[in-house]
Amino acid sequence: MDNTLSTAAPAGAARGSLWQGLKDAIRGTEADYTRIPLRRAVFLLGVPMMLELVMESTFAVADIWFVGKLGASAVATVGLTETYLFLLYAVAMGLATAVTAIVARRIGEHDASGASVTAVQAILIGVLVSVPFAVAGTIWARELLAIMGADAWALEHGYRYMQWMLGSNAVIVLLFVINAIFRGAGDAAIAMRVLLVANGINIVLDPMLICGFGPIPAMGIEGAAVATTIGRGTGVVLQLWLLVRGGKHIRATFAHLGWKAEVALNIVRTSLGGIGQMIVGMTSWIFLMRILASIGSEAVAGATITIRIMMFTMMPAWGMSNAAATLVGQNLGAGRPDRAESSVWQVGAYNMVFMVAVSLLFFFFNEQVIGIFSDDPRVIAVGAEWLRILSYSYFVYGWWMVATQAFNGAGDTMTPTKINLVFFWLIQIPLCWVLAVPLEGQASGVFWGVFVSETSVGLFTLWLFTRGRWKRARV
Repeated sequence: MDNTLSTAAPAGAARGSLWQGLKDAIRGTEADYTRIPLRRAVFLLGVPMMLELVMESTFAVADIWFVGKLGASAVATVGLTETYLFLLYAVAMGLATAVTAIVARRIGEHDASGASVTAVQAILIGVLVSVPFAVAGTIWARELLAIMGADAWALEHGYRYMQWMLGSNAVIVLLFVINAIFRGAGDAAIAMRVLLVANGINIVLDPMLICGFGPIPAMGIEGAAVATTIGRGTGVVLQLWLLVRGGKHIRATFAHLGWKAEVALNIVRTSLGGIGQMIVGMTSWIFLMRILASIGSEAVAGATITIRIMMFTMMPAWGMSNAAATLVGQNLGAGRPDRAESSVWQVGAYNMVFMVAVSLLFFFFNEQVIGIFSDDPRVIAVGAEWLRILSYSYFVYGWWMVATQAFNGAGDTMTPTKINLVFFWLIQIPLCWVLAVPLEGQASGVFWGVFVSETSVGLFTLWLFTRGRWKRARV
């Protein structure tokens, strides 16, 4: 079994080993990722994590495709709502980052009970942090859209979308957190299957609830939020059942229930860096969306479609990067820092090859890709331009992701936070504003500002990773 995927095997055996490895990756195994061959460990974790995030991004693309049929204002409403959801994602993803690091470290130390206690505390914290977002989104949806410069259509018809999305945000938070538990433990296949169910339900419900296909009357943009809530809510119920039932590496029982202040404090303390790095990046995006909103709904719509496409194409690379985070955490827990570093370089090489291939697609077929989601010439022009600009630096993104996740997997979440603070708040926001407004670059100015700042932060993060201080992090 350890020789699975061996390049030295005969062709027929190699094909059999590859097929067996793929089945193991999708089904899940009890393999010790600190001891099996590194290439196999990357494969067993990377495949389900890639598929997990591909399904998540497929949902995002399908969702915006159906909403796009309602017009530019509807797409802009989704984009403006997501500026606030990004704050929620920042908290959820920051918490998930800490949970993955701590659970992975406990598993690497062969402390299964400690991993399970961490899982329960993370779920309780996730429920608590969702409450303020639910209250604000339910009561002040119109006001929040108005702050972001929403047009009359969004204020009249789109506010219910925000009410649903923020009001039911607990399912979003828990989906992030519980899948992070499974990933950190090495049960990536479970996280993949959960998203398959959740996003499958959402994609089936989208045309029914948004456009009125089938026996249900059309709900318009509100239907997109209802479909998302039902799909993700079902996913959370499935997660909880699987966690109690037990995966290959982790199981929560009644013995692990109850509030454990010391463990919860450790999660919160570790998550602060993860939340901070996400908030810095997400709030930067809010400012950029505000600049685009001042240019027009078409600019917001084009950017919204582009970011969904970007998410879709980057998710496989993020999946591989998440595999690196798990391998770093578990191998540091097992006292094998050199193996942790080797996993990062191997995943980074895979990411770079994939991202270069995507960049070629963006460079040559940007208008055709955007045209799938909108027939508005201005929206297509804005989105196509950003895809083309993205194509110039996508290979850097691949290395940036894996280097950042290496820091996070080690539990050193503060280093990426400090990096993001400088490059996003002190460089990206001012640069994009200057290029777009005083220099009258409009949407193009925003996109070129993003290119300069994010290419720079990617190269700097990779350089800092090579310094190796992350190996000494403790969680």
